[in-house]
Amino acid sequence: MAQWQDLLRLDATLQARVSQLYEGKFPREIRHYLCVLIESLDWDLAAGDENAASTYFHALLEDLQEQCIRSVQENILLPGPDYTGMKDYLLKNFEYKPLNLAVILSECLKEEQKIKASASEVQACGSPDMDQKWKWKDMDNKINELKRLIMEVKKEMKSLEFLNDNLDFIQKTWQNKVEQDIGLAQSHAVVEEECRKRTNFIIQTKQVLLQEIVNILNLAQLIVATLTEVELPEWRLRQQLACIGSPADTCLDHLQKWFTAVAEVLLRVREQLQKLKEQNNTPDSTDASNLPGLMAVIENQTLSLFTQLLANALVVEKQPIMLSLPQRPLILKTGVCFSVRVRFLANLPEFKCLLKVKPVFDKDVEEVKTVKWFRHFDFNRDECKVLDVDSPNGDLVTEFGYMCLKEIKGRTKGSIECRLAVTEELHIIKFVTQFRHVGLELNIEASTLPVVVISATTQVSSAWASIMWNNMLSTGDSRNLQLFVDPPPLTWEQLSQVLSWQFLCTGKRELDENQLSVLRDKIVDDPDDLVHWSKFSKNKNAWLWIDGILDLIKKHLVDLWRDGSIMGFISRERTAELLKEKRTGTFLLRFSESKTNGAISFSWVDNSNGAPFVHSIYPYTKDELEKTSLPDYINTYSLRGRKSRHTNPLLYLYPDIPKDTAFGHYFTNTAEKVLSGDGYVHRKRGDFSDNPTPPPSPPREPNTDMDMEMDEETKLESHEVIQELFADSSIFPEHYGSWTSY
Repeated sequence: MAQWQDLLRLDATLQARVSQLYEGKFPREIRHYLCVLIESLDWDLAAGDENAASTYFHALLEDLQEQCIRSVQENILLPGPDYTGMKDYLLKNFEYKPLNLAVILSECLKEEQKIKASASEVQACGSPDMDQKWKWKDMDNKINELKRLIMEVKKEMKSLEFLNDNLDFIQKTWQNKVEQDIGLAQSHAVVEEECRKRTNFIIQTKQVLLQEIVNILNLAQLIVATLTEVELPEWRLRQQLACIGSPADTCLDHLQKWFTAVAEVLLRVREQLQKLKEQNNTPDSTDASNLPGLMAVIENQTLSLFTQLLANALVVEKQPIMLSLPQRPLILKTGVCFSVRVRFLANLPEFKCLLKVKPVFDKDVEEVKTVKWFRHFDFNRDECKVLDVDSPNGDLVTEFGYMCLKEIKGRTKGSIECRLAVTEELHIIKFVTQFRHVGLELNIEASTLPVVVISATTQVSSAWASIMWNNMLSTGDSRNLQLFVDPPPLTWEQLSQVLSWQFLCTGKRELDENQLSVLRDKIVDDPDDLVHWSKFSKNKNAWLWIDGILDLIKKHLVDLWRDGSIMGFISRERTAELLKEKRTGTFLLRFSESKTNGAISFSWVDNSNGAPFVHSIYPYTKDELEKTSLPDYINTYSLRGRKSRHTNPLLYLYPDIPKDTAFGHYFTNTAEKVLSGDGYVHRKRGDFSDNPTPPPSPPREPNTDMDMEMDEETKLESHEVIQELFADSSIFPEHYGSWTSY
């Protein structure tokens, strides 16, 4: 469980790597709900022992059954996890293949450890630059000085208590002795003088003590201002950018350490002030007339700093995110569960189970009352949670794991006429709590970043465009929920950065300058290098095309993109320029500019006729790559020449990497002959084109290779006869492409 909990605390980029790790292998939902049991079993052992694998498999089933029974007994009104569906999945896929389950979980757990290790490498808490390190070091020094000063005050207070007790003892003991021996009365003046001297010393000690407390508060005031006005806003900005793909550090460990240390010092100051007040309230108090007023001023300053610190201590550690969209937080769909995690940075034992947090949708949002077409939402159920130390690191956190929205029908009858698209309407969730401790009562709030609420999965792409635009423009604590009434433009520098983050988050590699230059030529048409919202997101916009490519990479091309094998964004003209200078068979991979849903093509150069000609194959779509991987298409693609001879024209990945070196480790074994149970030989699909003479780009025609002893030339002649017979027919639409160059 500790490992899975640590992974859930990572930033959006690393959590996306976890999601991709399980994509198509094993449901993350099962990994989540069985995390304790899964991490307690030795899957490395089970991967080589079928009996152990079977035992572990049945243990998972039993655990799911127990959780299902508990869920029913607790009578939860809102539908919880689909335990039955999870159990059915395990039975369907692993009942007779428990070894496969063991191998998958063994590999996934190892990869999880690598992701955790990579997070540690970029953390110290993180990978800050030198300026940031010096700032943190300076803050640590101030905190240490604060701790030293409060220790000195505590020592002084003990000395003061001893002096008071000693004076009280002398006064009472002397009185008793005078009553027993009348002769001692003659030295009464001497004793009174000694007591007066001790009293004056006590008063001076109190004044010194109060001055030391004032010094503590002055330093604490400087620290609290830095924490609440500099460090915390900077963290919020980093989190805001991390939500849209930035690799920014969002670790809270430093902030929590500082908030906790200052809160503890201020609590100790209040305790020392209370002790001083109790001493002044005792009979025979030695207090001077000016001390109570000074103490009141100091106490008010302490309370003010404590209030300022705690009012900012509640933060949304993990922004709202649906399990189905791990790379795209802040997009919520009605009727679909999402999770949010809240943390209290002043992590003191006294505060454990003290704060009860409640989420409120669109709290204090004026648009709810004033904008006519503003949609209303609420949670499916009221839910309050207590902040408790239930995390592996002992943080004061709580996670709302099953929040779900429903739309409240009926529009606002406001005076402002403003009808935004669903994906341009921004909302917020606030978490409210009441702090009550040692006489201090305080209402505390924390707000999420603006979210977009959709009603259909087809709106995800447009919603994400809105989230990116808003997060790049609305920095700091300002929340402009009407941003898209008149959206400001982004500079190309801003937009290029956020687009590059999308590719880093999806495929582990950012866009280079050449790729960004191609995108700039397609998107920017403003002399001031500005990109307007309507140009980026409306109608047949650039973002839908880019997002289609991101989806293509996520589903089929992650490894190739990360390795740098895909040049991707490059124009046809530039493709020709690069390849014409290379030897025959040099090819590159580029994204289709005409397919909005994402497609990829390869172009190669042919110098066989004396002059270089560049050909481009018809783009491969997601549906085609679902059946066969791109490396296998590259490996099996061929040109059919005279006498029906087939040759693969793809020899060197640009600039001059042998094809097998670049893609060999991705190829599947297509040469192996495998007989099925009914005695037939398995068929393997491959692509071929007729060799163009002279060359426009050839069309692509899927071919079915049979590992049978049949005359190749006879087969091809028969194929040509069929093609002629059905030249005007659409019987074989998938087999015959156009001769257009792509």
